[in-house]
Amino acid sequence: MAEEVNAKKDTKDAEDALALAKTVKEIYAAKGKKIVHYDLKKDAPDDEALKKIMLGPTGNLRAPTLRIGKILLIGFDQDTYDQLLG
Repeated sequence: MAEEVNAKKDTKDAEDALALAKTVKEIYAAKGKKIVHYDLKKDAPDDEALKKIMLGPTGNLRAPTLRIGKILLIGFDQDTYDQLLG
């Protein structure tokens, strides 16, 4: 079941973002043309590294953020979306 949340009305701070990260196995984060991938089961980064890729300049979770099962996609990269969403 898909749930859509307006990120401007329902912001998630650093604590919320880290809690979300602990519920997934992988994170893909797009920042500009750079894509960062973390396999949290094999090589989990520390909280500061997670906050750096997950939070925007306001200190809130970056948008768009999609959770698909145990995968979290942060930011937008068409190639990553195509690869993971088919």
